[in-house]
Amino acid sequence: MIKIGLTGGIGSGKSTICEVFKVFGIPVYHSDFEAKILSDTHPKIIKQLCELYGNDIYSGKFLDRKKLAAIIFNNKAELEKVNAIIHPVVFDHFKQWAAKHIDSPYIIKEVAILFETGADKMVDKIITVSADLDKRIERVIKRDNVCKEDVEARIKNQMSEQEKINSSDFVIYNNSGPVLAEILGIHEQILKLSKKTI
Repeated sequence: MIKIGLTGGIGSGKSTICEVFKVFGIPVYHSDFEAKILSDTHPKIIKQLCELYGNDIYSGKFLDRKKLAAIIFNNKAELEKVNAIIHPVVFDHFKQWAAKHIDSPYIIKEVAILFETGADKMVDKIITVSADLDKRIERVIKRDNVCKEDVEARIKNQMSEQEKINSSDFVIYNNSGPVLAEILGIHEQILKLSKKTI
């Protein structure tokens, strides 16, 4: 089984691309989604975040994400502390999930900060989803109901699109045109690779 990392900047359309791979029967692990669930439920994460920021970092049974965001926004040291707590648990969870899909020709791990967290070392091939900056900003404004300045600030905190492309095996350009042919081409290439590794 081949492990594929799928990444891309905010607003590039990673989730939409993943839905197409799912139609082809490929299992997809959504790292951000799973990280949110684990942050609310995993005893180790809850204990360490409470030790770091106090019990009120949780509101009832759920992590107070607004409070945490205020702490780590524009504070790299605090962000790194939080990542050091959450990411190892997500890595372990992904390994357990991957073991359940051992019969699939390949699986996809969708993660926004693939390179930044070292998750690129856990996969065999990497797909970057790319889109024009204006298109990305437009999508995020519409999706998250935020202002342009907020989106631009979030983009500045991410690794550049070009750096991701340079470190990837495949690139999907997801602007306004259809991308099904691109995705299908990559799917077929990975299937061929998976047959070679059997």
